[in-house]
Amino acid sequence: MSAAASLARAGGVVLARATATAVVVSAAVFAAVSALPSDAADTRTGGRASAETLAQLRETLGLDAPLWQRWGRWTTTILNGDWGRSLVTDRPVVDLVAPRLQATAVLTAVAVALAVPLALALALAAGTTRPRSARRWAAFATAGAAVPQTVVVAVLVVVLSGLLSWLPPLSLLPPGGSPAGRPDLLVLPALALALPAAAWAGGLLGGAVADAWSAPHVRDAVARGVTGWRLRTRHVLPFVLSPAIRAVAVVTAGTATSAAVVETMLGYQGLGELLVTAVAGRDTPVVAAVGLIGALVVVAGTALADLAAAVVEVRRDHR
Repeated sequence: MSAAASLARAGGVVLARATATAVVVSAAVFAAVSALPSDAADTRTGGRASAETLAQLRETLGLDAPLWQRWGRWTTTILNGDWGRSLVTDRPVVDLVAPRLQATAVLTAVAVALAVPLALALALAAGTTRPRSARRWAAFATAGAAVPQTVVVAVLVVVLSGLLSWLPPLSLLPPGGSPAGRPDLLVLPALALALPAAAWAGGLLGGAVADAWSAPHVRDAVARGVTGWRLRTRHVLPFVLSPAIRAVAVVTAGTATSAAVVETMLGYQGLGELLVTAVAGRDTPVVAAVGLIGALVVVAGTALADLAAAVVEVRRDHR
């Protein structure tokens, strides 16, 4: 099979998988919110309205329709470019999501920029050192990835804000302010997202680096006297490019979708905090919009990583 045919086949598989994932996630989000014990009508009335008033409000909001019908109606409006209106505030969903999306995008970019070099350094340390040292680095990576996000946030706040007084303990953006204008507010949440992600990716890539380190071409390079970072960057890293691309994509998507805990704990006004508020208010269109954005980030990141890895593998196979 030619290189072009191989890439076309890989692209078709990735596109089909991405579409199916987005559909399944949106349906699952709708079903999960609908399974909660109350709905947006209860939230809007504070739970003090009569049964007749609640029934009328549910009819007005479209909550009396079957779940599949509400999901289908929402999907149709999304495909037409309309994100709908909040069931709680009656504001357009896009007006609620857009500024939060920008804040989370900036936070994710900073966290990934910190996590990727840390992960690569950890992977090289775990995969290219002596066996005893490698096991220590691998154990360190596993332990770091296993620490709950809440513990990471708490430790960083205690150390960087409490003991050292270097950073504010909360990342509250000023009204109408941009996170780019207050970089000091990005440090705590970015570190809280980057450190576990770097530990996870570093531990994952450590095995691939170790396999590449034992390859014949690397042993030949060592025999020729190539050592240090030249050996790692020129002879080891090119052969772990495919898993590294996938790991970076997973880290990016995971960082964006796992920001809810960090944003809520530190008061950072991003999509995660909006999602928590919307779930509490049973605001299905807002929850579904944020969930769909998260799913699209994961799907797009995974798809791009799969395509990039396919390009690398096809080029290597057709040399």
